[in-house]
Amino acid sequence: MAPVNTSKCFDFKPPMGFFSRREMALKYILILIFILLTINTCSCDDDHEMEEFLKREHSLSKPYQGVGALGSSHWELMGDAMVTTDQVRLTPDMQSRQGAVWSRIPCHLKDWEMQVHFKIHGQGKKNLNGDGLAIWYTKERMQKGPVFGNMDNFTGLGVFVDTYPNEEKHIEAQKKRYTPRTQRIFPYVLAMVGNGSVSYDHERDGRPTELGGCNAMVRNLKHDSFLFIRYVRRRLTVMIDIDGQHEWRDCLDIPGVRLPLGYYFGASAVTGDLSDNHDIISLKLYQLTVLRSKKEEEEEEQAEMTIPSVDNMDLLQLGQNEAGMSGLSIFFTVLFSMLGCIFLIVIGIVVYSQWNESRRKRFY
Repeated sequence: MAPVNTSKCFDFKPPMGFFSRREMALKYILILIFILLTINTCSCDDDHEMEEFLKREHSLSKPYQGVGALGSSHWELMGDAMVTTDQVRLTPDMQSRQGAVWSRIPCHLKDWEMQVHFKIHGQGKKNLNGDGLAIWYTKERMQKGPVFGNMDNFTGLGVFVDTYPNEEKHIEAQKKRYTPRTQRIFPYVLAMVGNGSVSYDHERDGRPTELGGCNAMVRNLKHDSFLFIRYVRRRLTVMIDIDGQHEWRDCLDIPGVRLPLGYYFGASAVTGDLSDNHDIISLKLYQLTVLRSKKEEEEEEQAEMTIPSVDNMDLLQLGQNEAGMSGLSIFFTVLFSMLGCIFLIVIGIVVYSQWNESRRKRFY
């Protein structure tokens, strides 16, 4: 019996291109893994690219030693503001009061974060209280005025905790109604950047110049309430912690905000016919150390700012106007959009039918 040649049985020759396709697939898998690892590394780097340092000379906290005393503190009181053992009370729960506390030292930090521990409380019931408080980073300081106890036409940043709906009451007096899309829930937190010539529209609760905002039910809370303001790489972020869960909730996030160095931090409040206690428990400023490339540093040095501004402010206002469309405008917008879609569908069907008909004729 002749021996069986087993070499032919195991002499397997893969088809042409087998290993090349396998190598290509393996290469794509390795590239995908590398990309995922890179993204993960970048996200980790983003989480650790900032370090924060408490700046005591720009912070206000207990026991408020020397606050308001001439030359013995970094902070100065104005108006009806007074210091107690537990807080700096900007206004008492009394009519027609206004008060403020201002830093004496200008801030020259590029990137910073302000954490505000505050409290608003009083005997007034819902919509029978007012008017609110503001946190400032402005060129001017120690100026009384109508904007939550500060001057109008300010230069810099204002973040407002507005507790009274002036515009809503004005519309109700004219026997008109808000649309559900435009109505706000008060108290309301909003931000505004002023260049020295822009006025805050008190009757409209700052809508024309608002960068963004959110509702925040901060009155008469039994737990602590906090406001978080961060300015990094010309990006303004505001968050709130008012639910007692120690969790920040997004309020607004606006890129392209340009704030010069050397402005002053402050807080102010005002009451009118209605009132509240407006208390500041602490203002803690943190310096943020942010990693920047040489190119970014050179661009920032070349674009040194002297007047506050916001990139694409027209687009922000356009978005607010669109958000404020009446119900009738929304109805017609939806109606014409639907009619336009139906018209395009009909044209598409007609064109396709004609093309299909001519295609069939070519085969006869």
